[in-house]
Amino acid sequence: MRTFHAAPYDSRLSGNAWKVRILLRQLGLPFERVTLDLATGVTKQPDFRAKGRFARIPVLELEDGRTLVESAAILLYLAKGTRLLPDDKYLRAEVTSWLTFEQADLLKALALPRFWHMRGIQEQMKQRIADFHEATYPALQLLEDWLAAHQWLVDERYTVADLGVFGYVAMAEEGGYDMQRFPAIRRWLDQIKQQPGYVPLVED
Repeated sequence: MRTFHAAPYDSRLSGNAWKVRILLRQLGLPFERVTLDLATGVTKQPDFRAKGRFARIPVLELEDGRTLVESAAILLYLAKGTRLLPDDKYLRAEVTSWLTFEQADLLKALALPRFWHMRGIQEQMKQRIADFHEATYPALQLLEDWLAAHQWLVDERYTVADLGVFGYVAMAEEGGYDMQRFPAIRRWLDQIKQQPGYVPLVED
C-alpha cells in the first residue's frame, strides 16, 4: 500500500467531493476530512482561495502542503499506480475522455436542478430545469447506449472512469430526471455501490 496522507476539503452534499472520498476509502488511504458549510461563503475567503484557486470543492491538501483542485484531476492523481487506473496509455486516455464527458456534458445539468430541488425552488426554476432536462437526456442516452453493450466504461473493469461519472448521475433523480428510462445506467450504478470501500453520500 502506498504511504499517503491527505486532507480532502468537501461538503456533506457535494457529488464531486463524494467521488474523492469514495476513492480514498477504496484505496485504503488515510485521510482527515475537512467538511465545509458552503452556505457561509467559506470557499470565497482568502485562506481557502490560497488552497483552491477556483474557490470550490473538492480540494485535496497533500502531506507536503501542496493542493490539488478539480475532482477529475484528484481522481487521476490518487489512482495512479493502482488497479483503478490502467497502465496502458490508450486506456488511460479512455478514462480521461469519460471524466471530460462527465464534466462537460453532465455535471452542471445534473447538479443545478438537484440543488434547486433541495432549496425548494423547483417551481420557480421550472423552465430552466426543463431546459436542462431537454439538453441532457441525449447525453444520458449516450451513456446508456455504451453501458447496454459494456459492463463498465473502460476495459470491462471498474476504474476511476466509472467513479468519476457516477457521482451526479447517481443523484440525477433528485433533480427530476426520469432514470427509469435508463436500465443499463441503473444496473451500472448498482454495480458501483457494490464495490468494496463504497460509502454513501451521507454517512451515519
